[in-house]
Amino acid sequence: METWKRVAQVGDISPDTNTLRVMLDGEGVCLYDLQGEICATQDRCPHGNASLADGYLEDGTIECPLHQGVFDIRSGKPKCPPVTTDLRRYEVKVDGDVIYLKAEAA
Repeated sequence: METWKRVAQVGDISPDTNTLRVMLDGEGVCLYDLQGEICATQDRCPHGNASLADGYLEDGTIECPLHQGVFDIRSGKPKCPPVTTDLRRYEVKVDGDVIYLKAEAA
């Protein structure tokens, strides 16, 4: 059985950063607004323990604010050193303005 949990509204995502940190089952998750496509990954950078919601978003990538490692948001794959570990991604469903995440990581 699929379990979807309401975590935010699209309007909650900052128009300045296009990111939002939310919680899902006790874990930090970063939501991204990629020109109307909502994506979600783990919030903590696996390299430096920094919040990716504080990172720099550009062209479908997020740059960690601590060590400037860059990840592809859609795939979770690292794009350049010093990051080498994939980000955990989450399935997203948007119904109207409400954002839901699947309770298990994708």
